[in-house]
Amino acid sequence: MDWLTRFPHMNDGMLRDLKKSIDDGFRSFTRAYGDTIESFFEPLQFFLIYSERLLTRTPWPIILIVIALIAWFASRSWKIVIGCVITLLLIGWFDMWDDTMKTISMIFVCTVLSIVIGIPIGIAMSRSNRLQSIINPVLDVMQTMPSFVYLIPVVMLLGIGKVPGLIAVVIYALPPMIRLTNLGIRLVDRDVLEAADAFGSSSWQKLKDVQMPLALPTIMAGINQTIMMALAMVVIASMIGVQGLGQPVLRAISNQYFTLGVFNGLAIVGIAIIFDRISQAYGKRLQRHLEIVHG
Repeated sequence: MDWLTRFPHMNDGMLRDLKKSIDDGFRSFTRAYGDTIESFFEPLQFFLIYSERLLTRTPWPIILIVIALIAWFASRSWKIVIGCVITLLLIGWFDMWDDTMKTISMIFVCTVLSIVIGIPIGIAMSRSNRLQSIINPVLDVMQTMPSFVYLIPVVMLLGIGKVPGLIAVVIYALPPMIRLTNLGIRLVDRDVLEAADAFGSSSWQKLKDVQMPLALPTIMAGINQTIMMALAMVVIASMIGVQGLGQPVLRAISNQYFTLGVFNGLAIVGIAIIFDRISQAYGKRLQRHLEIVHG
């Protein structure tokens, strides 16, 4: 590498030309195919808008009852149910209900997308060591790349709006779903798989009836981590038009509104605690159920 130090001007020129050619190539790609890519994501936009309207236009007592029922069926714990209800009542009391519902709708869509994309990739990784060795470095990059960087290509392709923010959040939150699905299936006891083979189960039957049920607690942990990472990305995604609790926080930073930032930040923490407690309790219930079933 001595020639790089001997000819610094040549090195700088080559780097500038390389960066310029990459930037120009990406710009020309976005001009040529931006509209096509945008039309591809129209169903996603419809899904996001519909879920947001459903949550914001449904009367708050109904939302409260539904979330309380979900918390009860997932945890069978009155403490968690009461904690969820009190947290949501405080959010409504401090006039953050609409922004909270928009954030929950965003997290819901992100989680659904992460499950739909992440579980099949995790299953494929669990069946192939070669595929795992290829995908793991990609996941490492996705997890270590600064979250602001995700906004640049997404905004250049799709502009500013809900869908670009949603895609950036999904890219940031997807790796735990893939990793823990792969891990959960790989941790299934070989004796159980051999027993399934002895009964003449096909690969699909083994996956559906043995591997996925036994890996479900680990997959639930992946869903939990995906939700937490999506919530962490909400404030950053608000920079490109994602509505919800992130925008007041961003406004508070810009205008030095201390109370606005703190209250909305605490609302995000409250939602994170609700999601975390419900998903963790459900994962533990699944684990206990499987331990009873399998002896």
